[in-house]
This record gives sequence, C-alpha cells and structure tokens, in this order.
Amino acid sequence: MGFDRNFESVLDIKYGRDVSLDALLLHFMTENHLEYTIDPDKNGSMEQMRFMMAMDEDEFYAPCSDWMFKMLLEDGRPDRLLQDYLKQWKVFIRLTRNFCSDRKQASRLIQLARHKFRMVLGAPIVIPSRLMKRLLTIFMTQSGIDDPYRDIRKALNRRAARIVDCEAFDRKVNGCLESTASCSRIDDLRHKLDMLEIERLMRISTLTDNWSPESFDEDTLEASGIDDEIRESSDVFLPVCDELGKDSESPKRILYLPNRAGGIMFDIEVVKTLLRLGHRVVMALKEGFFFEHPTFWDRDNDTVLAERFSEAHFVSEDKLSKNDLLAIMAKHQFVVISDGTREKFNPYRCSVSFARAWKECDIVFAKGESMYNRLIQNSHNFTRDIVNFYRDKDGGFHLNYRPKPESVHKFSERYISSKADEIIAEMRQARAQGTTVMFYSGIIGSVPGQTKVAIEVITAYVLHLRNQLDDAYIINPGEHFEEGMDADDLMYMWEKVQRSGYINVWRFQTHFDIEKSFELLGKKVPPVWTGKDSTYSTGCTKEMHIALDVQKSYPELQIISPSPEKFFRRREYGVGKFCDVAIDSCGQ
Repeated sequence: MGFDRNFESVLDIKYGRDVSLDALLLHFMTENHLEYTIDPDKNGSMEQMRFMMAMDEDEFYAPCSDWMFKMLLEDGRPDRLLQDYLKQWKVFIRLTRNFCSDRKQASRLIQLARHKFRMVLGAPIVIPSRLMKRLLTIFMTQSGIDDPYRDIRKALNRRAARIVDCEAFDRKVNGCLESTASCSRIDDLRHKLDMLEIERLMRISTLTDNWSPESFDEDTLEASGIDDEIRESSDVFLPVCDELGKDSESPKRILYLPNRAGGIMFDIEVVKTLLRLGHRVVMALKEGFFFEHPTFWDRDNDTVLAERFSEAHFVSEDKLSKNDLLAIMAKHQFVVISDGTREKFNPYRCSVSFARAWKECDIVFAKGESMYNRLIQNSHNFTRDIVNFYRDKDGGFHLNYRPKPESVHKFSERYISSKADEIIAEMRQARAQGTTVMFYSGIIGSVPGQTKVAIEVITAYVLHLRNQLDDAYIINPGEHFEEGMDADDLMYMWEKVQRSGYINVWRFQTHFDIEKSFELLGKKVPPVWTGKDSTYSTGCTKEMHIALDVQKSYPELQIISPSPEKFFRRREYGVGKFCDVAIDSCGQ
C-alpha cells in the first residue's frame, strides 16, 4: 500500500490525499453497502448526512467507533475485531436455533451464513453491526419470520408497565428532597425539582439496560439499590439542566432515541415530564426487527404500548419535507417517527424524516451503550448537542454530554421566518404604493460547483430588468442568499414569501435570460451553462408547483416561464441540496 495505515486520529483519514487510500475507503463503503453513488435509493447523500454530521468537504465518516474503524483499516485481523465478529455469529446462531422450527431450513440458513461469515473473516473490512444486519436480512427473507422478537418485546412492555404503575416507582420518582436550604427563590426550587424529576426518571430508565426478561418486576426495582443514587441531584446532570434551562419562553425540541422494549415505558415517563415543562419531543423508533429495540410498528399489536403512546402523533412518512415536519411539530407536542433502519445508529441509512428531525431539533437524547460507541467514542462532530446515558454491565450509571462545535450554526425557524417576514413587508409596501411586485426564480445551485456564478448571473439580469421596467419591485433570491443555509432552509423561507399573495408577476429564468446575463457580464456562455434554464432546476420545479397553486387563489398572478410541462419531468429537489437530482424518464 502507498500510505501509512497507522493513523493517529480518524480525522486524519480524508479523501483526496492518496489514491490508494481513496480506493480503500471506497472499498470500505461498497463492502458495507453504504456508498450513495452506487445505491442512492438506500443510502443518504452527503447533503443529507450533513443534517447530522458537521463534516468538511473531504472528511470521511464511518458509522462506528474510532477504535473499530482503525481496526477495520489495519492489515490482518486484530483479535478484538475477531471477538466482535464471533459475538455477532453467536447471536445469529442462537436466533436461528430458537426461532426456526424447521431443522432443515435452520441448517440451510446457518450454512449460508457460514459462507458469508468466512468471506468477512478472510478480508475483514465489514463493520460487525453491518454483518449482523446482513445476517438478519438473510434470516428474515429466507425463514419468512419478519419479527421473531415481537412477543418478547410485548412481554417486556407489559412487565415494565406494571412497574411504572406501581407504588415503588412513584415513591422513587416523587420522594421529597431531604433539604431545600439552597433555595433562595420559588422558581429556582421549581426548576430544581423539575430537573431532579427528569434525572431520577433517566437514571431509573437505564436500570432496564441490564434486566433480563424475567426480572422486569417491582421486586427488582426495590432491590436495585437506586435510592441513594437518586436521593439528590448530581453534578453529572448539570449539562442537561443547562440545555433544558428554566426559561419556559424558550422550549427545546428534543430528539429522543430509546434502546430497549420495556425500557421504553420508562422513556415515555421521561418524555411526559419534558412535555409538561413545555418542550417538544420527537421519538425515533426502529423501522423493523432489531432484537429488543422498539419498532415503529409495535403499537399495532401491543395494546399496552399503544395505550402509553395515546398522546403521541405517529408519522409514517419517511421523506418528510422541512415544511411538513415543522408543521407537524408545531401542531403536535409529541411526535413518533421511524429512523428508517434495522440496525445501530447509522446516518448513511437513516430516513430523510429522521435526518430532518435531527436537524430541526436542538438536542438529542440517545440512550444505550451502543450509542455511546457511535456518538461519543467517535471523533467526528455532530450538528446537535448530544446527551448519551446508559448503565454499564456492573450497574454504573453514565451520562455523557457532547456539545455541537461552535462552528455549527442552526438557522432557527424563527430566524428564517423573520427573514421571510421582512421581504413580505417590503412587498406589501410596494403594492401599497402601486408598484408591480415581481418574483424572479432562477438557477442558484442546480449546476454543481457554480453557485457563486449562478448568483452573479441572476443578479446581472435582475439589475437589467430594474433598469428596463418602470415602477417594478423585483425580488432577486440571489440577493438574499446566506452562507450556511441549505436548500431546505431557503425553500422554507421562499415558500412563505411566495404564498403571501403580494406577487403580481412571477418570472422564471429562460435560456435567453442566461445568455443576456453573460453578455451583461462581458463573458461568453460557458459550456456548462449552455441551454440551461429554470426547468433544469428542481428548486424552480418546486416553485412552479407553488406558483400554479398560488394562482388558483390569486387568478390575477401572471406567470412568465417556459411551458410548465417542461418542469414536471423532474422529481423533488434533492435532500439538503442545491444541485439537481436525476431527471425521471421523459414522457412518463
């Protein structure tokens, strides 16, 4: 190999520094079935990844801990990696023998899995959890058993529900403090008690991490010895207290990731307290079978779980737009979605709805030791503050707080809406003065790598129009472009402006406009811009849909554009992208 594999940090592993390393990284991605360019229907694009990951352009991310990724890139097969592979193998064998009653079929599944396992051991670059995902898919598709743990999770939830309803649980959560001497104000005491309640619930909820299915009962809770642990608040919870604050005027949006059936009953109690304090919660469950992890569909056959989720709003759409997600979160305080996966946390495989929920929330509560490996023991930065909490095998409670880097800026819904309101106010004033309001839609980022040029092109033509048209107030999106905003943020802002009802003329960029723009700039039209117009842009395509919809309410709206049919060959704009997604087959 032409490079040194002894990396000091996974952050040193980047694209574009060595062709041999690039080839190895692509090999890693393809063998783990994570490469977007090869399978875009299953894997998230880098733009979608950046909803969750604060990554540089050439940064490489592997969905595992640092130590695991380094082992996978090493020559040979480290013993620790072998042990992790063997652990996955034993779990699969136990699953097959316990749930596949047909011995011949079970033997065939095991023999098939053995071939897969030998291939991985021969060239170990597959993440062990991805190997397990592959083996589980084989089991489910070949056996016809879509969820062997469904009844186990129901039993865990039923037992846990009895604990949550018992006197011992209530006593531990609501037991009075020994002293309130440190209190100087009632609102300080109220906040302290609220935070202590959340802390107690989170600590108790992690007890279930180590409980066996048979030990989910009131006696186990009493024997846990947790009373001393939860008597007073601990400094370890200070980051959580600071994040949640005591200002009811600034409620947080929280993405909550549970880790086990049974334990989810305790998690729901945490959520209820967060809701009572005015926060909004999105809980993400697994899309399908992943052992004891609760799934999005469990409530359909688990009446106990369905009753506990009675106040939650379930959203099955896996590709929610920003507008739709924010509308749902505004209407419903407690929302449940699927993360789109049947495995450990893997941003490459998460659904669009989950990625957008991560982006729109303020803080992520991630429960479980496996999440500690993925979110804390990983040097890559995430775009949101993370609270990870779990209980180790010896019963010790751990809470890890990982703030987002200072370089990450979250454009809040309020900020984006205020920008839209400023533009609407200017439009309203122009209309009141008898001025024609024109909105100019054009290519901003649909030509990859040409965003700066696109802004120059659209601005040159709008200036030309302003010189040519009398009493016209022309809105140029390029003049309101703000560095750091992605397509989701911009489309959310512009749709509010576009639906305001103050637009008289909506003009879409044509190829004649582009040619004139380059002429005004004193340049020839580059090949990459030849023949381009607004129909080339999926963002403009979405805006054409909006324009036609607005015209139904405001028939006087004049639309100047290429034929609308030319727009509709395109799909929805790319997730988090400025650049285009592929054209659907023409004529369909």
